[in-house]
Amino acid sequence: MEIRELRYFVAVAEELHFGKAASRLGMAQPPLSRAITQLERRLGVTLLERTSRKVTLTEAGGVLLAEGREILSAVTAAERRTQRAATARPSLVLAVKSGTAGELLTKLLDAYAAESGAATVDVLLCEAHQHQRLLRDGQADVALLHLPFDPAGGLDTEPLSTEGQVAILPASHPLVGRPQVRMADVTALPELPPARWPGPDGNYPEGPGAEVRNLTQLFQLIALGRTTAVIPESAAADLRRDLAAVPVLDAPPVTTVIAWPPHSRLRAVADLIRVATRL
Repeated sequence: MEIRELRYFVAVAEELHFGKAASRLGMAQPPLSRAITQLERRLGVTLLERTSRKVTLTEAGGVLLAEGREILSAVTAAERRTQRAATARPSLVLAVKSGTAGELLTKLLDAYAAESGAATVDVLLCEAHQHQRLLRDGQADVALLHLPFDPAGGLDTEPLSTEGQVAILPASHPLVGRPQVRMADVTALPELPPARWPGPDGNYPEGPGAEVRNLTQLFQLIALGRTTAVIPESAAADLRRDLAAVPVLDAPPVTTVIAWPPHSRLRAVADLIRVATRL
């Protein structure tokens, strides 16, 4: 199976429309249809059920789509990392969820920059659950994750710090006067239903709370009295004046880890991990 054929199939399987897939690939539809037919003939299986009205994946097609995405991501990652390795000065990309790990991130970057032969570190700010994709397809070499919120399956990790969580509320809310609250106090506020974050598949769980993708959105909606949230203490370090953070006594601790693909062989990544664990 050729990489070109795999790209063709993944495009059709994701679009479930030969015309749209051909447009996405920048090619005509007839050669795309012939390529998929030849691929099915070579594999000896039917990957797509076609009618005059729709295209659907077979069970075999679903397997190849999942495997194909992983293979194409690995190829893209290899291309990107090889190109970065050929630059005059080594560099790496560190993915961090926007608005998190502020103090830890600053300490890490400063300590690593002081190392002899340190590579240039480009910080890539991302949103919830994007880390794995960024690491998988080579857009990032290493990432800071927050367990248990961020998925870390398939990645190598080292723990860096553990912290408690706080409830973020409008500064005028009655609970702000308390030294601490419990999760039940926060989740039982009918006027401030908990914010909903997207899952790894990009879909939001059911519920009345506002849908958010990053801390900027979250803080704006809390200030407007539309929602609330329980987040790691460090994410509330530079809180805006119309909001307040109250420690949540029984919230599970959050562990920040540094994560990287298990197949990584970049010397700069190994050096950054060593500095991070030392801190």
